[in-house]
Amino acid sequence: MRIDVLVLDGVFDLGLAAVLDTLATANELAPNVPGQRLRFDVRTVGLRREVHTAQGLKVPVVEVGATPRASVLLLPALGCKTPETICAALERSDVGEACAWLKQRHAGRAQVLAACTGTFVLAQSGLLDGGKATTTWWLGPTFRQRFPEVILDDSTMVIECGRCITAGAALAHLDLALWLIRTKSPTLASLVSRYLLVEARSTPALHAIPDQLAHADPLVEAFERWARGHIAEQLSVEDAAKAIGTSPRTLARRTQRVLGRSPLGFVQDLRVDQAIHRLRTTDASVDDIAREVGYVDGVTLRNLLRRKTGRGVRELRRAPG
Repeated sequence: MRIDVLVLDGVFDLGLAAVLDTLATANELAPNVPGQRLRFDVRTVGLRREVHTAQGLKVPVVEVGATPRASVLLLPALGCKTPETICAALERSDVGEACAWLKQRHAGRAQVLAACTGTFVLAQSGLLDGGKATTTWWLGPTFRQRFPEVILDDSTMVIECGRCITAGAALAHLDLALWLIRTKSPTLASLVSRYLLVEARSTPALHAIPDQLAHADPLVEAFERWARGHIAEQLSVEDAAKAIGTSPRTLARRTQRVLGRSPLGFVQDLRVDQAIHRLRTTDASVDDIAREVGYVDGVTLRNLLRRKTGRGVRELRRAPG
């Protein structure tokens, strides 16, 4: 299988390395899998003769079009951490050329994969319009505002939509590479994940920080502050809207536009965030923590944590903070 990894200037070092090393590990371990003959022919390609990472390292690339066409194109993240830097990067000439090239190759039946902020470039090309995608959690509000035609689900690690596959935050480069391996050999993907000690992950819920997302909009931020102050109570959208000087309809519209969820859905995220913090930093019982975050009993909280994080209370207590 031929895979072209498109390297743009300022590529995120860790993301690029994770993709290349995971696929290289798969090639090395493939002989240990009975009947496994597939090899991943991976090339780093660029739109310029010289490409450097975000840390200034020079990446050896061949120019796009100089080698036989690959069936898979993979776009690692750019080294952008803020809305301002990723939006500025999208205006670069090489990003515009990359979008045109991705569209051309997609029309030629190639699969297009992108991770973390690389999903912004893929969305900029228009290939995600009308479909589902994920992105790095802390830039979810920016993604929604810039690409309203894309159905964003930033609670999922990897999303496959036709021939476009997107992955979430920085370390989701590993998940994306393993997804690609798994489509050809689940046994090989399992072996690679064990060698790399990569835990199976389906959601970034443990790592997302709700108040960081809320800061993308002043009204939503005001709602977040009010909700945290009343988190042990039975909250209503009407009470929240009145307290921050807006209407329930406006509050619901703004939280949906910025966060991709309802006001009460966001309150649930805040409660999960607070409950996980209490589990990791205190010896309080689950029932006590449940009451602190607005639930009647520990059973409800246990079920919510399992659904949101994929982990039980004991696992969450043991997990690093």
